[in-house]
Amino acid sequence: MVANRELRAGEEIITEMPFVIGPKACTYPLCLSCFTPWPLEPDDKSLCSKCGWPVCGEECENAPQHKDYECQVFAQANEKFNVDAALDGNSENGVPQLECITPLRLLLESERNVERWNKEVKDMEAHNKTRCQKSQWKSDQINIVDYLRKRLKLDRFSEKYIQTICGILEINTFEVRTAKGFSARGLYPTVAMMNHSCVSNTSHSISPIDYRIRLRTTLKIPAGGELYASYTHSLLPTILRREHLLEGKHFACACPRCSDPTELGTHMSSLKCNKCDNGIVLPLDSLDSESTWKCTHCDFSTNGQAVRKILRIIQAQVDAAEAISGADGADAIYKRETVMKKYRLVLHPHHAFLSMLRHSLTQMYGRVDEYLLDDLPDVVLEHKVDMCRLLLQVLDVVEPGYSRVRGMTLYELHAPLLFLAKDQWNAGVIDEAKLKSKMIEAANILKEAVMILSLEPSETSEGQIGLVAKESIIQLEQSINDL
Repeated sequence: MVANRELRAGEEIITEMPFVIGPKACTYPLCLSCFTPWPLEPDDKSLCSKCGWPVCGEECENAPQHKDYECQVFAQANEKFNVDAALDGNSENGVPQLECITPLRLLLESERNVERWNKEVKDMEAHNKTRCQKSQWKSDQINIVDYLRKRLKLDRFSEKYIQTICGILEINTFEVRTAKGFSARGLYPTVAMMNHSCVSNTSHSISPIDYRIRLRTTLKIPAGGELYASYTHSLLPTILRREHLLEGKHFACACPRCSDPTELGTHMSSLKCNKCDNGIVLPLDSLDSESTWKCTHCDFSTNGQAVRKILRIIQAQVDAAEAISGADGADAIYKRETVMKKYRLVLHPHHAFLSMLRHSLTQMYGRVDEYLLDDLPDVVLEHKVDMCRLLLQVLDVVEPGYSRVRGMTLYELHAPLLFLAKDQWNAGVIDEAKLKSKMIEAANILKEAVMILSLEPSETSEGQIGLVAKESIIQLEQSINDL
């Protein structure tokens, strides 16, 4: 996808309704309409009165996305949801019976919305030749293809056609969040046409109300410049990003970031050398997972297999820490800080894993019980400032411009700067002129955050923060003027 004219940073370029919305693959038991975990209460296993599949209640039972799609098929085939199997406690990898929902919706929509299907969807990449060699193909054959054709009597769809549907969904869907914060997936054919880069120049937002996607630029793009999206997590090291893209999207990324052993100077994959004082261990060829890794200052070297083993160990501990919600209180902060401290002598200060933990911690300090902003001592406020600044050094390269994560990090940075400035002034460490200077710095940071977050839909959490921040600027500027 190429810009047909010069695009300014932050410009909305595409808005699109989903062709289909449905549960993600390997999903937990959920309501088929609103995607809320099901059942809401252990003794309230509400099922659709027409088809016998999980819904929250009458409103969700009559919602078009359920009533007009799978409900009719299940009712006609007299196929009921197996409640006991879904809730038997062995659904860590999802509920097999629910795997058919989104493919079924796409199949039905292909018949109902023929014009858009033919124009936008049917030729989307499904990578059947690659997928047929994977174990997921066999699972889809059992849980989706055979289930739809035999149990649901939909043999008007061929096996190849259904597998293609599965591939289109696997490769091209976007994660969506409901108004209550639960996950689903949506197919947006136009937006999905963009090529990938691990440093994108666009950002998308999806409304939790109607699931409309809005695509905007994060940087100024010249006429003829290509628009890029990122189909992986920007805060992952190169080895893991490329593995994720190869496994989930079926291509080996060779973008400028992946091709550079230093990750464009961020060192998000770099390790510290344990044989010398200042050495950094880098791969000789970052596109070769088996490449030798060598220190920049001494003769130490190791192989790619050893590095991957180290990364897997660290990743498991990072993932375990990241799985702890801020709602769990101080433990969420403690576990993340523990992992950071444990590996700070192993990983480069800008390493992706440390950046990932900092991203979470910058949002938790000030919000988690026992660590509310008013209660934070100066040493913790300074720690939050340091983490925000380190994170921004990375984001300015891999999520540049008007990216949502930059906007949120800038927002998190401004408050501790203000608190520290006021504490220093109250303690007599700085005079009024210095206080004003520090407040102006915080105000400028907050203005940039507002500029970015105001581009988010108002019904999203980031959009709401943008509105609050806009009001905060007015108050802050008044305080500055009063000095």
